[in-house]
Amino acid sequence: MKRGFYFIILVLAAILSGCTGGDGAKGGLQKGGSNSLLQSTDTLYTRQMAMSIYAYQPLQALQIVDSAVILGSMSEVQAEQCRARIYSHTQMYDQVDSLLGGPKDIRLDSAQAIGERLLNNDIIKADLKRLRDVMEILVYTDRMQNDTLGWIERSRQLVNVCREMGPEAEADALRTEAEIGAALCAMGQEKEGMAKMDSAIAVLSEELRVKSEESSLSFNALDALIIALKRKIVILGSHDRYAETLPLSRQIIERLDDYEAHPDAYHDGSCREPKTDQKRDDYIRFYRNQAQSYLTAALASLGEHGDMLTAFRQIEDGVREATAREHVARYNALQQQMEAERQQANAARATLMAVGIGILALLAIVFALIVFLKNRLISRKNQVLAQQIADTLNYKEKYIHSQLTIRNSQLPQTDNEQGEANNCALDTLTDEQLFQHINDIIVRERLFLDPKFERQTIMDRFQLSKERVGAIFSKGSEHAKLTNYVQQLRLEYAAKLLVEQPEMSIVQIAAECGFSSHKYFSDRFRLHFSMTPTEFRKARQ
Repeated sequence: MKRGFYFIILVLAAILSGCTGGDGAKGGLQKGGSNSLLQSTDTLYTRQMAMSIYAYQPLQALQIVDSAVILGSMSEVQAEQCRARIYSHTQMYDQVDSLLGGPKDIRLDSAQAIGERLLNNDIIKADLKRLRDVMEILVYTDRMQNDTLGWIERSRQLVNVCREMGPEAEADALRTEAEIGAALCAMGQEKEGMAKMDSAIAVLSEELRVKSEESSLSFNALDALIIALKRKIVILGSHDRYAETLPLSRQIIERLDDYEAHPDAYHDGSCREPKTDQKRDDYIRFYRNQAQSYLTAALASLGEHGDMLTAFRQIEDGVREATAREHVARYNALQQQMEAERQQANAARATLMAVGIGILALLAIVFALIVFLKNRLISRKNQVLAQQIADTLNYKEKYIHSQLTIRNSQLPQTDNEQGEANNCALDTLTDEQLFQHINDIIVRERLFLDPKFERQTIMDRFQLSKERVGAIFSKGSEHAKLTNYVQQLRLEYAAKLLVEQPEMSIVQIAAECGFSSHKYFSDRFRLHFSMTPTEFRKARQ
């Protein structure tokens, strides 16, 4: 019984572990997560997938992050980094603010809180790349919240981290130096700020020139240069120094044209590099439109209307293309959302089916175990009962044999004397004595095995009347009827054969014992011994 109970517990644990996906979950999905059944092999639930859609599908990206944590394919620290970037850099501001249930731009506060918490994490401290990612998020949130002092302080920390990483992160350090220069200019420290931006622009331009000669341009350096040029253009424009912005704007456009014409030359595998042709086209179009906008504003301010109209038409074309691209992007985002919802619905159905199958399997196992235990209990009871029956029959056989020996010793020894004495003595015997005498002969000679054995057989054999035969059974024995007496003898003999003659079938034993059919024999046997012949034989084996 204990083994069966332990077996049920193990099966239940296995089914539940299969339905819940193991013990990798830490609290389920957060912030709009799904209860769908997830598989660790699903490519949907990865950091790469989340980061590829977070700009226009932040809710789905957060679901993917939470699901990846549940599946164990992403640690909680990695998930926190992803959440901070989604909160801070997504384009769907209202969706995230609404999700977090707070006022406008609460997403920035949440991203900042996560970033500051991650700075104290030993795993982040030990990994400069991950530390750089966290610092970039904090720099961005400070800038978006107009916290100039915080922006500058975090930017300086970011520069130090990039410099610790070595030459591979020098472009990131220079990009951040340009950001610091813009912040200093905004605070009134224009000379120092301009010097930082000019220094960054000069170094990056020289790096691209040298790498151009070596045919090994760097996208990361290109991107850092464009950002640095943009920051300087904005600062110059705020001081109405539009003439100085013209060459800077044209330089951005020229760099983008070269990148568009030779994308493979700029490939460096950096995290900022667009991963697809579509994203590369979007990148070029975005910054080109900005540069043209700067150029148009400068030309208008300088009174160069002809060049301004040309630049304006280029802006209009870019705006139309950007609008079309935006519609396509939103359509694709909607399609992806519908596909994700479809997958979630399918996963939910699969979950229900798996749970249902698991419950049915558990019930089947429990039922089978109950049947097994019940049969085992019945088998044990049958063994005890069969042993009791065998002991009773053995005792009865020995008792009858001893009584028969005693009675035979009291009878005359010669046949003539015995016959005359028997015939003379039968009339003088009581009903009980006469029954014992007749029973001894019937059992010894096994007369009961004859299928035709009946009252007339006894009458003929012992020269008794019908009435006397009825009296000796009704008054002199425990059997009310002759048929009951004969049936008991046959059943007891059948029990003996079942044990001693294992090669005989039930049908053969029934016929041997004088029963007309094995079915009738089995029914009588079960009523008399409380088990079937098959159960009795099995219990005695």
